[in-house]
Amino acid sequence: MSTPARRRLIRDFKKLQQDPPSGCSGAPCENDIMRWNAVILGPEDSIWEGGTFKLTFQFTEDYPNKPPTVKFISKMYHPNIYSDGSICLDILQNQWSPIYDISAILTSIQSLLCDPNPNSPANSEAARLYQENRREYDRRVQEVVEESWKG
Repeated sequence: MSTPARRRLIRDFKKLQQDPPSGCSGAPCENDIMRWNAVILGPEDSIWEGGTFKLTFQFTEDYPNKPPTVKFISKMYHPNIYSDGSICLDILQNQWSPIYDISAILTSIQSLLCDPNPNSPANSEAARLYQENRREYDRRVQEVVEESWKG
């Protein structure tokens, strides 16, 4: 069954394969184009370097008029990521636009890792450490990076 959302997802997937953003990849689940798995690598020269973080995307038939639900399935420690893996990111909420595609979402999430917004915390402890004790914050992130190697 071809719907506008599914056609757009196929187009996004082709673009992602032809011109993948650096350190990001994603693909639909085997039998369901509305569900995707993605991977973001921790950006080089950052405290996230070396990490391999897995995410899921859940699209609805309203895509691209409504954003997908994106969650980390890897354990994360970040001011803008909830304990359930949900991401507090403006383009996934009130700043969404149909011009965003999967590449843009992945790139935005990857840059959020290094550039958190502690004023809109999803994890208040991580936000507090990020602002008040950067060394301890960096150590906790390093634990998450090392944990990402296991699975």
